[in-house]
Amino acid sequence: MPTPPSLEGIEYADIAGLTEKAAQGATSHDMVVYLLKRIESLDKQGPAINAVIELNPDALAIADQLDAERASGKSRGPLHGIPIFLKDNIDTGDKMQTTAGSLAMVGQPAAKDAFIAKRLRDAGALVLGKTNLSEWAHSRDYDIPSGWSGRGGQTLDPYVLDQDPCGSSTGSAVSVAAGFAPIAIGTETDGSIMCPSGANGIVGIRPTLGLASRTGVIPISSEQDTPGPMARTVRDAAIVLSAIAASDPLDAATVDAHAHAVDFTQFLTADGLRGKRIGYPSNAAPSFDKTLAAMRAAGATLVPVTMPNPDYSQEETLQETFFGKELNAYLVTRIGLPIKNITELQAFNLTAPLKADGTSYPQKQIDGAVRSLTQALLPDPVQAARQQKDGARNGIDTVLKSDKLDALVYLDDDGYGGPMAGYPSITVPNGVGDDGYPVPVYFLGTQWNEPTLLSIAYGFEQATKGRRNPQFLKTLLTH
Repeated sequence: MPTPPSLEGIEYADIAGLTEKAAQGATSHDMVVYLLKRIESLDKQGPAINAVIELNPDALAIADQLDAERASGKSRGPLHGIPIFLKDNIDTGDKMQTTAGSLAMVGQPAAKDAFIAKRLRDAGALVLGKTNLSEWAHSRDYDIPSGWSGRGGQTLDPYVLDQDPCGSSTGSAVSVAAGFAPIAIGTETDGSIMCPSGANGIVGIRPTLGLASRTGVIPISSEQDTPGPMARTVRDAAIVLSAIAASDPLDAATVDAHAHAVDFTQFLTADGLRGKRIGYPSNAAPSFDKTLAAMRAAGATLVPVTMPNPDYSQEETLQETFFGKELNAYLVTRIGLPIKNITELQAFNLTAPLKADGTSYPQKQIDGAVRSLTQALLPDPVQAARQQKDGARNGIDTVLKSDKLDALVYLDDDGYGGPMAGYPSITVPNGVGDDGYPVPVYFLGTQWNEPTLLSIAYGFEQATKGRRNPQFLKTLLTH
């Protein structure tokens, strides 16, 4: 019997690398043990980055089952036996909690897997645990630090520990960046996949709203919420997107997903930038010049444009309005919790967690959501949300069509209305700055434009090879 290969270095291996190890005789069981040791040494000890809110107590048993399937000649596909983390607002019908980082949600676990969690398990992914997040997906209070939750504490950026790790899918981004698992799932309402992915040097995809189901995901606003993949490579993110993209009868927004759900890896070619017309901000800082030059060298045509400028004036009020109603509807599916609705959540938060001085943490967004249940914050929130969406879509599509562009590219995490439009975006590592902090690049397209965006993102990734492993610096480097 051949000697199993060394697992040294698998913390930064991609899906293909782990699959190759398995083909050489490594078991998923042994790989999980290896990763659990790494998590133990870095998550609560050492730099204590605190990305993981809970580990799956059945992870090794599930690994054994998947190993037995592989030994019998059965493979569920590229995700077979691959460890994945889920953000702690995604239901899992197992022994783990689903809490959105809130102590008010600790109790009986969810009754069943979220639609996307089941699809991932069916595809062979091994759910290693849940990740910390900005509490209530940053909808407790916008002034609370990104990556903090009452249940999970503060998550740190593994590149520079004292810098903003961004949120709300903070733990998912950090767990991938730090080598705890090659892939994770985050969720986004406005920037919650894009920003932490960029700040933690990984690839993040916000899919077209409706490509992936929200059933079993703790909601903020069905007008903007979407789950999405987070990974260290574009290919791995595309593999995960292929697994979760599907129509779900319980999520009306996904009615057309079946027509767009494909194997997205087919669009990944090294010359993915060749022939593409890509718009960039006409007022971009000189720091963008090197990125643009790399894209031109890879065959892209770069066009300076005035970027979309959506109206954000009602977004906060709309999110609070939908949050109150939709969280109440979600809580009906959960039993055995300390709370049954958002009003009880508001009261619970006055008692736990408490600051060192005995006062409660702020909850302005929850206060607004409770107020929206009895007071019309907007005359017709559904109409206002649709007007916001139409405005954001028109802004993006006008810029794209005016210069016959395939996508937009930029270096900040503004979003330019993409989340409000429900349009897809991808962020790709673009190196690390002289201060040690990751530099991302963002690509934004129109509805169902994932194939083009993935082609562009993969072409950029292959041309620049910008990702670097984190160094767990205590503070920014100075020169």
